[in-house]
Amino acid sequence: MDFSSITFSFFLIFTGAAVFASLALYTRQPLIIAYIALGACIGPYGLSLVTDLDLLTDIGHVGIIFLLFLLGLDMQPQALWVTLRKSVVVAVFSSCIFLLGGCAVAYLFGYSIIDSLVIGAAMMFSSTIIGIKLLPTTVLHHRHIGELMVGLLLLQDLLAIIVLMVLLSANSGDSMGTTLTVSLLSLPLLAGAALLIVRFVLLPLITRFDSFHEYIFLLAIGWCLGMAEAASALGLSAEIGAFIAGVTIATSPISQYIAINLKPLRDFFLILFFFSVGARFNLALLYQVLVPAILLSALVLCLKPVVYRYLLKGVSEERSMGWDLGFRLGQASEFSLLIAYVAIGGALISEQASLLIQATTIITLLVSSYIVVLNYPTPIAISDHLRRD
Repeated sequence: MDFSSITFSFFLIFTGAAVFASLALYTRQPLIIAYIALGACIGPYGLSLVTDLDLLTDIGHVGIIFLLFLLGLDMQPQALWVTLRKSVVVAVFSSCIFLLGGCAVAYLFGYSIIDSLVIGAAMMFSSTIIGIKLLPTTVLHHRHIGELMVGLLLLQDLLAIIVLMVLLSANSGDSMGTTLTVSLLSLPLLAGAALLIVRFVLLPLITRFDSFHEYIFLLAIGWCLGMAEAASALGLSAEIGAFIAGVTIATSPISQYIAINLKPLRDFFLILFFFSVGARFNLALLYQVLVPAILLSALVLCLKPVVYRYLLKGVSEERSMGWDLGFRLGQASEFSLLIAYVAIGGALISEQASLLIQATTIITLLVSSYIVVLNYPTPIAISDHLRRD
């Protein structure tokens, strides 16, 4: 038996995930915790049973792409535009506050100015996966809080792209201004091209062959991944490309059929993503950043709900919804991990700074999941009266 094969890795991951998920359900824990714990247990810093993390991380990233595609399928372009206009003020001011807070904590612990700025930048973003996956489908699609959450996360996605461009430009020595300008200008061009392709190519094909469900399924996957690759080629994120793909096809009557049939595929890849998060963290080095990681995590977990609550009140949103949204977005993001990987890969920050970002992100993902699952309606709530699909 080839113990290094991808097939054997998949066997270990999904069999182990089934075991860990069973234990999590019996002990009334969120399933996300089980997947991250499994990664830490059998990954290269645990039992070393699964070692090819680069491949698994890339595969797991497809889950995020499908997640954004499914979000787009349930958002009409007109409603999205209204939501983004209201969300922009909240997104900009909250990001500045989180940047300054994270930077201040890191600097107080003796990190350099560059390290502190990158750590602060990594704290600006909230997790798309935690925010969306733990929000009931009916609330996400048909309630104002779902629209606001999607708007905020999309704007954070754009800010994350800007941060990553700055880091990549600093690493390669390219002109940051030129690269950033080209990428931002390409966004409306990509959206316009997508609308034209949907109107003159995809919709006629769907109308003609809508009785062939396998064909519709393949067409949807090809459109999602094709737009994701097009966005990446233009300097944007694959997530933004996938979201545009979903929004542009949302007007099709077949959109809900596509959404229902892609959910199991999305969950398959998201399990791999959370496994890779746990597997890439070196627990043996945690002691080096334990104290600053705990304090920075506490800052993120306490500050984000408060900031979102008062900023949303400032744009005429209800107090209860502000707290709800704040706690659901009260964690660091998968983009925080990506920032840490890119920055350390380019030798732009110290190893301790990268480790601090990773530790804070994982801690906040875990604690935030518990807070939401124990107190708010979610599809995986432990309490029966809070469980909403």
